[in-house]
Amino acid sequence: MKQYKILAQVNNPTDLRKLSESQLPLLCKEIRTLMIDEITKVGGHLGAGLGVVELTVALHYVFNTPEDKIIFDVGHQGYPHKILTERKNLLHTIRQKGGISGFLNMSESKYDAFGVGHASTSISAALGMSVANDILEKNNDKFIAVIGDGSLTGGLAYEGLNNAGYLNKNLIVILNDNNISIDKNISAFSNYFNDLFSSQRVQNWKDTIWETLGRVGNKGDVIRRLISKAEGSFKSFITPGMLFEAIGFNYFGPINGNNIFKLVKILNNIKKLNGPIFLHIITEKGKGYDLAEQDAHKLHSIGSINQDTGLSIDDADNGGLKYQNAFGEAMLELFEKDKRLVAVSAAMIEGTGLTTLSEKYPDRVIDVGIAEAHAVTFAAGMATKGIVPIVAIYSSFLQRAFDNIIHDCALQKLHIVFALDRAGIVGEDGATHHGVFDLAYLRMIPNMIVMSPKDEQELSDMLYSAIYDYNCCVAIRYPREKGLISPTAKFNSIPLGKSEILKDGKNICILAIGSMVGVATKTAEELAKNNTHIGVVNARFVKPLDTELLDKIAIKYNSIITIEEGQKQGGFGSAISEYFIEKKYKNNIKIVGIEDHFVEHGKINLLLEDEGLSVANLVKFCMEEAESN
Repeated sequence: MKQYKILAQVNNPTDLRKLSESQLPLLCKEIRTLMIDEITKVGGHLGAGLGVVELTVALHYVFNTPEDKIIFDVGHQGYPHKILTERKNLLHTIRQKGGISGFLNMSESKYDAFGVGHASTSISAALGMSVANDILEKNNDKFIAVIGDGSLTGGLAYEGLNNAGYLNKNLIVILNDNNISIDKNISAFSNYFNDLFSSQRVQNWKDTIWETLGRVGNKGDVIRRLISKAEGSFKSFITPGMLFEAIGFNYFGPINGNNIFKLVKILNNIKKLNGPIFLHIITEKGKGYDLAEQDAHKLHSIGSINQDTGLSIDDADNGGLKYQNAFGEAMLELFEKDKRLVAVSAAMIEGTGLTTLSEKYPDRVIDVGIAEAHAVTFAAGMATKGIVPIVAIYSSFLQRAFDNIIHDCALQKLHIVFALDRAGIVGEDGATHHGVFDLAYLRMIPNMIVMSPKDEQELSDMLYSAIYDYNCCVAIRYPREKGLISPTAKFNSIPLGKSEILKDGKNICILAIGSMVGVATKTAEELAKNNTHIGVVNARFVKPLDTELLDKIAIKYNSIITIEEGQKQGGFGSAISEYFIEKKYKNNIKIVGIEDHFVEHGKINLLLEDEGLSVANLVKFCMEEAESN
């Protein structure tokens, strides 16, 4: 830290509070420099953190953390917070295996008041802490929820705001308004003011007054100038203030969230106030890094990049097509032929491969914001009118809509396709983002088909079949990485519940689903070099199972190994075991999957190795089974 004049003196908030206010701008600059230097090397979330440097410094400067609690919404705002809370020397390890998390993690630091990897949770959590404080008669602590980056599109945020206003507890909510979420913010709240002041009625009213004032000479010109100044204040202060005042908050703002002196002043003022407080700040996402300021979306989350150009310096392309791109290309072809198809996403248009589709069919690609539960029920409503909705959401994010899937979709026997991107181990984003629960939580739902492709062509075929062959709820889950092949232009129907035999063998058969089919195939190839020949089946379906093939396998093979990139409890292997028990088969069954724990962050290949989901692990196990047979 020798190159940093002020930051070198600051290891924790206590050190920070020893600085003079005049030193804070340089500290903010040095924090940005450190973030840019380190994150461009190792990758991570960059733009959001750069935008909240002044806010984070001001919060720790004014409030007595960790006794006072800062609850960040969307954990990727937390990098400056980590730097100021005893982790600046560990920033180079962020999201790496064994390093610090890319999100807020209570087990990592006493300054991380609440764990978060997704959105819209901060207000509810902070309110819960405030209520608990009153019950415990600890009335001096402050609770600050920092929400932004599109999180106000999530219903949970409004539930928390409503309850906070009703309970009238001491709580500070800070809205970090940078006009950018992960994808363009789609929200009535975001568009309210522009809609209001661009309405014909308001424009006619303004034009009438303007013309009248023009007839009264110099005095009219003076009033005109005052109105011009007041209009901006009215738009940005009076109207949004009324919105939050109406639900019980004392509203302040908007103010410049990148002005450290203004932030310190207002935070010092509002911390003395009682009841729910709402502070609205305006920040610039990516501030301090020209490339991030120019393209805040592109540099929201990055791998290793060249700091000067922004171009990736990660490992060279291995030639495959990412599943999300294969999905997007298949959707393009299907949309051209069928007007009934509509895509629904929750602030992840680009992440799910739908950017080109949304540009070509803007009325049929609908982004609902960070509101997964609404996305699902919204799709259910469309399905009742004969639309075939394809709901494209990351696997771990769809968990937030579990109840909606059951009651609004499956129970009503509606035809909806769920495209679950980022299924399985996703790498550096860690436990909050690994899509490892979907096979288990979806397979138990009646009227639900659950399948997973071995490659991009099979993904296209499954999408086609889900739309045209299966008239119910269908979930297709696939990983974020590149698969085995690039798809052809041709779509093929996949018979419902039918598996695919890839290799015949003796004594041992591996039943694999999705991304693990490639691992199983390579395992068989390695074993064949030692004259050990095993069977390999691409199961394709977790529900319904190919029971006809399972009956044959039970007769032919002594040992059955199932492998899945998901939780063992309740997943694919569990489904196979349940069937074998029901049929009273006596085969040896080994379930290979993720054990009963949360998987931390790190490179995907390292995490898969740790979980036993590698060729080397499977070869070893098969050899042991072969010897016992």
